[in-house]
Amino acid sequence: MCTLEKRGSIFFLTLTGDGADEHRLNPTLIASIRSALSEVKSQSTRGTALITVAEGKFFSNGFDLAWAKSTSGGSPSEAINLLRHMVTLFKGVVSDLISLPMPTIAAVTGHAAAAGLLLAMSHDYVLMRRDRGVLYMSEVDMGMTFPDYFTAVVRSKVSKPDAVRDVLLRGMKVKADEAVVKGLIDSAHDNGEKVVEAAVRLGEELTKRRWDGEVYAEIRKALYPEIIGVLGLTAKPIVKARI
Repeated sequence: MCTLEKRGSIFFLTLTGDGADEHRLNPTLIASIRSALSEVKSQSTRGTALITVAEGKFFSNGFDLAWAKSTSGGSPSEAINLLRHMVTLFKGVVSDLISLPMPTIAAVTGHAAAAGLLLAMSHDYVLMRRDRGVLYMSEVDMGMTFPDYFTAVVRSKVSKPDAVRDVLLRGMKVKADEAVVKGLIDSAHDNGEKVVEAAVRLGEELTKRRWDGEVYAEIRKALYPEIIGVLGLTAKPIVKARI
C-alpha cells in the first residue's frame, strides 16, 4: 500500500510495507497510488511538489506476477490476462504523473525493476542511492515485450541511444553512478537517507519558484509528445502571464 503526507509545500507519497516488501504493482497498490495522486492534484496550489519514496530494500520490483498466478487458479492463459490487466491499470499511474500539476521527484531508495523502474522514470527527477539497489528492465530476460507506453517513456526520457539499448535490449542491471553517466537518473547519493534529503532540498528549491501548476503540467506534456500520444493525453496552450 502507500501513504500520503504533506510537509510544508511538499507531498510525500510513500510505498509502505515491511522490510521484505517488494512493492509489487498489483491492482490494489495501483489503485492506492492513483487515489493518492488524485488527492495530491486536488490539493495542489502554486509552489507545491511531490516526492515518491519507498520503505525497505525495494523501490518497486514491478508487476505482481505472483498475484496473477495465484488469482488465475493455475491457468497460464488467465495469468497472462491478469498481467495485461495490470499493464492497462498502470498506464493510468503514468498518465497521472505526466499530467500532475507540480514538479515530481522519485527518491529511489532501493531496487527499481520493470514497471517499478518505469514508475520512477515517470517523475520529472530521479535520485538514487549508490550503496544499494539497481535499475533493471527484466522483460527481455523474462520473455516479454514492452507495452507501448514503457518504450515511449524510456525513449523520451533517455537521450543516449546506447543507454536505451543497454536497458531494453540487454537487460542491464545499472547501479546509481553508472545510471548517472547513462542519463537514466539525475544524481546518486551515498545511502537512502541522503537520497531523501537531496530530494527534499530539490523539492524546496523548486517550490520556491511558485510556478502555476496547470502551466507546469502543460509544458511537461508538450515536452514529451510521444508519451502523451501513447497515453491519449493532449497538450493545450495556456497564457496566464501579465502582458
